[in-house]
Amino acid sequence: MAPRLCSISVAARRLLGGPGPRAFYSKDNEGSWFRSLFVHKVDPRKDAHSTLLSKKETSNLYKIQFHNVKPEYLDAYNSLTEAVLPKLHLDEDYPCSLVGNWNTWYGEQDQAVHLWRFSGGYPALMDCMNKLKNNKEYLEFRRERSQMLLSRRNQLLLEFSFWNEPQPRLGPNIYELRTYKLKPGTMIEWGNNWARAIKYRQENQEAVGGFFSQIGELYVVHHLWAYKDLQSREETRNAAWRKRGWDENVYYTVPLVRHMESRIMIPLKISPLQ
Repeated sequence: MAPRLCSISVAARRLLGGPGPRAFYSKDNEGSWFRSLFVHKVDPRKDAHSTLLSKKETSNLYKIQFHNVKPEYLDAYNSLTEAVLPKLHLDEDYPCSLVGNWNTWYGEQDQAVHLWRFSGGYPALMDCMNKLKNNKEYLEFRRERSQMLLSRRNQLLLEFSFWNEPQPRLGPNIYELRTYKLKPGTMIEWGNNWARAIKYRQENQEAVGGFFSQIGELYVVHHLWAYKDLQSREETRNAAWRKRGWDENVYYTVPLVRHMESRIMIPLKISPLQ
C-alpha cells in the first residue's frame, strides 16, 4: 500500500497546485504544499468577489483609459489633454479626480494612459457623465481629440483592500503598470496570495495601487508601481526574491494567469503621480 499512498500524494499535490517532488524553494517552506490546502480554501458564500476583495471604508470607483494616438499627433494630444483635463479635476462640481496620466515609454508606443477616481462609486460616475453631456468645452475637446486617435478602450475598476490607495507623489519617477489577465474563477485565490505578498514590496514605497476590473474585460488585474529609474526597478524587484516567502507567493499565482503585460510609463505634466 505504501507506494500507492505515495503516488496519490504526488498526484494530489500537482492537482492542488503544490510543488512536485523536485520543487525547491527555501527551508522554511517545508510542508508549504500541505498548508496551501487550507490557505487557498474559500468557503461557499453568496458574497460577490468585488465585495470580498475591495475596500469597505471607501466607495471609490476607478476608470482606466488607454488611448492609442496617431504618432504624428502625440505632442498635440498631450498639450490638449494638459489644457482640459485639470479643469475637471479641480472643479468641485464634478465628483471625479485625476489619479495619474502617462505616456507609455516601453510597451505599446504612442499610447496615453489615464487613471480617474470617482468618489461615490457608480452614482458619481453617472453624475459626471450627465454633466459632461452639457459641457461645451469638453465636447469640443472630445471632437478635436478624436481626430488624433487610432483607438481607445477603458475599464471600470475597484481597488484591492490590501493595497495602498494611490496618493499624489513627487517625482521624478517612472511607473510600471503590470496587467494580469486571470483565468475565470481565480480572483479570490489571487487576492488571498497577494494579501500576503504585498508586504514584501513595501520597503521602497514602490507599491502605488492595485485594481481589478468590474466592467470592460473581466478578470483583469492592474498593479501600479513607482521607481526612480529602470535600474532602481531592477534592484527593487531582485531584492524581493531574497526575502523568505516571496518565491512561494509567486509560485501559487503564476498558474492563475492567462496573459501578462508590463508597461513602463512616463507621467504627463498634469499627473498627480509624478
